[in-house]
Amino acid sequence: MKASRLVASWAGRSKLPKIANEPFLHYAPGSPEKYLLREALADLKEQEPPLLRCIVGGEQISPSGKDVQRLRQALPHDHAKSLCEYIPLDAGVVRTAISNALKAKRAWAALSQDDRNSVFLKAADLAAGPYRQQINAAVMLGQGKTIWQAEIDGAVETIDFWRFAARWAEVIHEMQPPENSPGVWNRMDFRPLEGFVAAISPFNFLAIGANLPSSAVIMGNVALWKPAENSLYGSHLIYTILREAGLPDGVIQFLPGDGKTFADTALASEHFAGLHFTGSTSVFNELWQTIGRNLPRYRSYPRIVGETGGKNFHLVHRTADPAHVVYSTIRGAFEYQGQKCSATSRMYVPADMWAQEIKPDLVRELSGLQIGAPNDSNAFMTAVINERAFDRISAYISRVEASSKAKIIAGGHYDKSKGYFVEPTVIETSDPKYETMEEEIFGPVLTVYPYPPDMRWSDVIELVNSTSTYALTGSVFAKDRYAIETACTGLRDAAGNFYINDKSTGSIVGQQPFGGSRHSGTNDKSGSASNLIRWVSPRAVKELFVPLRSYKYASMVKDPREEENI
Repeated sequence: MKASRLVASWAGRSKLPKIANEPFLHYAPGSPEKYLLREALADLKEQEPPLLRCIVGGEQISPSGKDVQRLRQALPHDHAKSLCEYIPLDAGVVRTAISNALKAKRAWAALSQDDRNSVFLKAADLAAGPYRQQINAAVMLGQGKTIWQAEIDGAVETIDFWRFAARWAEVIHEMQPPENSPGVWNRMDFRPLEGFVAAISPFNFLAIGANLPSSAVIMGNVALWKPAENSLYGSHLIYTILREAGLPDGVIQFLPGDGKTFADTALASEHFAGLHFTGSTSVFNELWQTIGRNLPRYRSYPRIVGETGGKNFHLVHRTADPAHVVYSTIRGAFEYQGQKCSATSRMYVPADMWAQEIKPDLVRELSGLQIGAPNDSNAFMTAVINERAFDRISAYISRVEASSKAKIIAGGHYDKSKGYFVEPTVIETSDPKYETMEEEIFGPVLTVYPYPPDMRWSDVIELVNSTSTYALTGSVFAKDRYAIETACTGLRDAAGNFYINDKSTGSIVGQQPFGGSRHSGTNDKSGSASNLIRWVSPRAVKELFVPLRSYKYASMVKDPREEENI
């Protein structure tokens, strides 16, 4: 039966199940979830690394030719071991995926929003239930996350993205014209884009990988998904869950491999309709420039949605609670080895408060912080993602030793002999423009500028505002309400997600829509209606019920009692 017949057979208006945030599991000793996670980790460690291929139209395909590469996803904490192997895409595979996606689009776009919502609501329930610990195990071993970090990313945020996407889709469709003239019915038709969406996801959050293609697809689009190589096993599991939930063949094409080959081929197609990206600012800039050069060949102006880097701050007022600042900063800067887009990487503290109250406690707490394997329940940190990241982070740390403007007060050691381990490192600087105050490091490195105690609060705020080209997240710590209000106003453009007396990380879908501006991205707020509406092309529909019987307007009718002309 054709998709259009299926849609036409459904009558009435439905109502979504109640949409709410997925509860966190806490993995206390002896808890059922900890037992199930232990089993999932054991199974994953014992299995032979599977060979993954591109999936186009529901079928595994590989590049043609004799020189086909066979690559692997290494474990960050034990890089001699592999989680999976994979055969990467080539330009021919991408072109085949584009053709297949366009064939699949008509039937998918013709489905009702209810039908599309159903796929993602089912996927969310599968992720919350039978697949939960498989997801967490994949994130822990493949992306170097501790138990808690895997739970909040791999499981919970993925579930929330899918469930809230259905809710926001309904909200968008309810955005109908408030007025109808007599004899007229006005409607808004939220059409999918004409073409396909390219989704390029990062290594650090599996949930982002789940969301980038899904947010476009739930609105009726088709997507080509290029997951990060360092999250490949988990991304393949996400794709498997979507297929089990009923996602038709060809709606999302799974295309691991080289990002440049993928982008050059996808962005060259006349059918390219949108880019959904999370990654580095430099890569996003290159993609935007490529799209600009290709504009004459596209059928429509493509939608560009991207979230990139951050140089996220903690700004401390002298009325702040010192202990709270210390613990919030340890979490903000060093959870997941500082590899969150929102990780705290610069901090401003009154110099006297820093020396007497915050610095001693911060150094003491970090000295007892444990680093280990992801399945070590006592570990707060594990390894950074790969050797390229390790070398970049360690280079920043090593340059401090040669600087007269900065010094390392905690950590500073690193070792990649077995895993890519970097200690949580705190740099103290006398120069608020020192390179680690301005440049994104994407690792467990925090730089602190102790500002003069007599420096005006407004001047400190302007320093924070003007130091970085990024504007993703930031926090102010204070008890003084005037100080808080002044910071909120002065830093209005410095962070897309602004926190008061809380760390700069930890946004939750449905509570704090995430995204920043300046060089941090387009600020389309992932996990919100603001993001989903970028993936539709609205059509205004006007229906007239009463037929016309003359072309003339009332003002044109001649009245013999009046003069001929006004």
